[in-house]
Amino acid sequence: MKLDVKAFAITCGLLWGIGLFILTWWIILIGKASGAPTLISSVYIGYSITPKGSIIGFLWAVVDGAICGVIFAWLYNLIVSKSQKA
Repeated sequence: MKLDVKAFAITCGLLWGIGLFILTWWIILIGKASGAPTLISSVYIGYSITPKGSIIGFLWAVVDGAICGVIFAWLYNLIVSKSQKA
């Protein structure tokens, strides 16, 4: 069974984006936000643990997750097609 690359990419992108968005707001709401740079902010330009940063992080994460989803689905489909021929 092959994966639909487009659907898998959209799903991965949205899951990663929503996950980062929720994590950012959770940190803001529990009051543990500090001004210190985070690992994610070193990867996603403009991201910070702020309301504006949560939106920027969401957009970066959607793109990042979609790219990873495309690569994973493509490799999965390649491996499945090779194993079905054997």
